Amino acid sequence: MAESDCGNVCDASSAQSCCKRERGAIASSAASKVFPDKIYKSVQPKGDHVTGMTCECGVFGAIACGEYPTQLDIAQMICLGLVALQHRGQESAGIVTSLGKSSKNFSVHKGMGMINNIFNDEAIRKLKGNLGIGHTRYSTAAASEVVNCQPFVVHTAHGALAIAHNGELVNCESLRREVLERGVGLSTHSDSELIAQSLCCAPEDVSEHDGPNWPARIRHFMTLAPLSYSLVVMHKDKIYAVRDSYGNRPLCLGKIVAFDAGHANIEDQLAEGWVVSSESCGFLSIGARYVREVEPGEIIELSRNGYRTVDIVERPDYKRMAFCIFEYVYFARSDSMFEGQMVYSARLQCGRQLARESPLDADLVSSVPESGTAAAHGYARESGLPFGEVLCKNRYVGRTFIQPSNRLRQLGVAKKFGALAQNVEGKRIVLVDDSIVRGNTIGPIIKLLRDAGAIEVHIRIASPPLQYPCYMGINIPTREELIANKLNATQLANHVGADSLAYLSVEGLVKAVQMNKTHVNPLKSGYCTACLTGEYPGGLPEELSW
Repeated sequence: MAESDCGNVCDASSAQSCCKRERGAIASSAASKVFPDKIYKSVQPKGDHVTGMTCECGVFGAIACGEYPTQLDIAQMICLGLVALQHRGQESAGIVTSLGKSSKNFSVHKGMGMINNIFNDEAIRKLKGNLGIGHTRYSTAAASEVVNCQPFVVHTAHGALAIAHNGELVNCESLRREVLERGVGLSTHSDSELIAQSLCCAPEDVSEHDGPNWPARIRHFMTLAPLSYSLVVMHKDKIYAVRDSYGNRPLCLGKIVAFDAGHANIEDQLAEGWVVSSESCGFLSIGARYVREVEPGEIIELSRNGYRTVDIVERPDYKRMAFCIFEYVYFARSDSMFEGQMVYSARLQCGRQLARESPLDADLVSSVPESGTAAAHGYARESGLPFGEVLCKNRYVGRTFIQPSNRLRQLGVAKKFGALAQNVEGKRIVLVDDSIVRGNTIGPIIKLLRDAGAIEVHIRIASPPLQYPCYMGINIPTREELIANKLNATQLANHVGADSLAYLSVEGLVKAVQMNKTHVNPLKSGYCTACLTGEYPGGLPEELSW
């Protein structure tokens, strides 16, 4: 029995209710999905009305090298790693650690809210271990409960197994049938439960006379579920880092080095430990250095002796890699590394490409902070126009806010932004943002700038129009809620009060994110643009029967 500090007993039964499907309420986890001839009701999160997209979660793992007990504070490292991934999920988080000596017991702490509110000094002290995994998560209303926090622990015939994942299984129905046909009962509609149950049973063609063959079990699961997921799986003294064969969700590897290592060649540095994360943005803050991405289909085993690739599950020859292109546009932190380039540089190129496609004669280029800032700098550099700030963001506005009167509700954006009137007055402004989802926010921003004295406000969006929902771990609204399906660019400009509005093209976006890549091998490159084009890498998911 592994009992968490928050009171959650992580035995097999509670684990089955742990960590619901990565989108929406259990009874409504088909939310935001549009199948042919069927529209499923959208589920909205608690709190203020959501105007954009939300990335479902982030995963993190760390393991010490050498003799145990380690001198590294593994729990603290994982906590700081999760803080760096907080933008990927803000509603719950958890950490599970292991001493690496017994497969019976893990230390567990999970809770609701922001990471800094969940993990205090006392909680970190109780998370003793030489290795561990963590998770931060975004969830929707009905499932916003401690019991649904990841990582979650199940007890197998070979001991405790901890799992944290980012993504969503597009073929969960067929996998559910496969598990049920083995006589295994399921208590939830959770992707996490399906993953756990798939790993708990050995494939029929695998011999396990000398103990469980976890790589073979993981490989078997991956052949059953082609996408979409990045996983960290912990058992006793090992962590397995797993990325689906399409590379849809990000996952990368880092090396913990000595405090005084500086900027020396990473290969020359002695490893004090290893980390794996959804993004690399938190590596430097914990004394780690970026090594590389986990390749699509790769299973990496991390132990006290280092890391090694234990298997690679290939996708079909006729299928290309399908890395989520919106990681570049919106989700990832700008200092993270994907495909050998920093996300900031890709966003800068998006702005440059946008300026080539939709040039303007104006006085000033600015951004909606901070989401559009990098692209705005790119637009300014390419167009030769000066960049200047026109909006000041209120950093202290939380999700809970007094209910305003109707008049104040119409000026609702004012609680989040203020206009820098001296920079705005009498100016023709190009305002750059990364995306438009429902179109609820941009209109009030334009009014704010006009009230501050702007004579023209032109909107430039550094991504193509969003037209389709996502089935792979991103909470994008239904087609009916996406403003691009109701209004074209000209109509939307009139609707929000802009002098003009233009999007970056799909071709321009792909070109921009490839501009600074270190390798362009077409066999090892490719992007999921399903939310922009409706072309899904694994096809439409099966209609759910429950």
